Amino acid sequence: MMDKLNVLLLGGGGREHAMAWKMAQSPLLSQLYIAPGNGGTSEVGTNLPFGDSDFEAMKLAIIEKNISLVIVGPEAPLVKGVREFIENDDAIKHVKIVGPGAEGAQLEGSKAFSKAFMQRHNIPTARYGEFNGEQIESAKVFLSEFNPPYVLKADGLAAGKGVLIIDDRAEAELALEDMLLGGKFGAAGNKVVIEEFLKGIELSVFVLTDGNDYLILPEAKDYKRIGEGDSGLNTGGMGSISPVPFADAAYMEKVKQTIVEPTISGLKKDNISYNGFVFVGLMNVDGEPIVIEYNSRMGDPETESVMPRIKNDFLEILWNCGNQTLKNSKIEVDERTAACVMLVSGGYPEDYEKGKVMSGVEANAQTLAFHAGTTLKEGKLLTSGGRVIAFTSLANNLEDALSLSYNKIAEVKFDGMYYRTDIGFDLK
Repeated sequence: MMDKLNVLLLGGGGREHAMAWKMAQSPLLSQLYIAPGNGGTSEVGTNLPFGDSDFEAMKLAIIEKNISLVIVGPEAPLVKGVREFIENDDAIKHVKIVGPGAEGAQLEGSKAFSKAFMQRHNIPTARYGEFNGEQIESAKVFLSEFNPPYVLKADGLAAGKGVLIIDDRAEAELALEDMLLGGKFGAAGNKVVIEEFLKGIELSVFVLTDGNDYLILPEAKDYKRIGEGDSGLNTGGMGSISPVPFADAAYMEKVKQTIVEPTISGLKKDNISYNGFVFVGLMNVDGEPIVIEYNSRMGDPETESVMPRIKNDFLEILWNCGNQTLKNSKIEVDERTAACVMLVSGGYPEDYEKGKVMSGVEANAQTLAFHAGTTLKEGKLLTSGGRVIAFTSLANNLEDALSLSYNKIAEVKFDGMYYRTDIGFDLK
């Protein structure tokens, strides 16, 4: 019998609360720490008061709390080299970490890097070109090769908001100037990828790999736009559904053969040692899976519908991944449907107020509550972000799962609360 584990989870959103909730059920767990965590993670572990990219504070916590496994939730610490920081420090290099190194994290950190990777390894993706500020005229010429709508992506990390889809050519040219010359997305937009628009339904596929072996976790579909019927501005995600009806066994086999396996073997061929999550954002175009983007971590809010469907010990799987022994793990999946609906602050994804008092958020027997932007202050639960809290329910079908989540949401109150009432509308 192995020793019980002290685990540090970096991050403080709904994804991290869902992962913490799942790991807290493991008989292998001794102590779970979350940095910085939120108002919900403190119910399943101990929040630590430092940011997910404060590596010096993380090092002190690893030593003080005798941590043996670090799980990285968000992308920023990965791109900043948290793995290298741990591996190159004699005091903490014995600690296992699930999360790729900075080079592997470029799959998410740079759109240009990931598109070149897909092209090199014959992974199906949309036709594209990449341009910097000195190539603005060439970029405009390249736009003319496509039919609208035009897809413009900031190369770097822009917190899920660096993608513009524009119907009008002149408007797209102005947006290009805004990104490349006007600093619309800061340094993330110093390089822009222009991509062919793909028409279809999006799907999020999650892979956990130790660099040799991999597991495919339950798939999900998220809803990014703020408005009903997928209208309005892009957000970090307004809800998610898992499983996704069109992603049947035959379709997922195609995803495995044409995308997952070439991705894992491509990383090996490029000598990129990769240990952690690969999130494949793909589009189902007439039954064919085509990659839109990679992320180097789990999705949010997809994790809030994926974690409740994993039946076996997720911490054991993560420990095996960190130890390069993922071949010893399998995944057991609940066949039921999970429906997650996100409540957000009024005004999000643009300006919104924080510090609103919340009530009625406690989970019940049918519905789980995953906190995202919440904080506890003097015993009161307050809003502290744009996306505030997600409610996930499991049921035998999509309608029932959604009903349970919306019934729970009817009990919740905070000033300016907003949510979409049509999550899953395109899957019914």
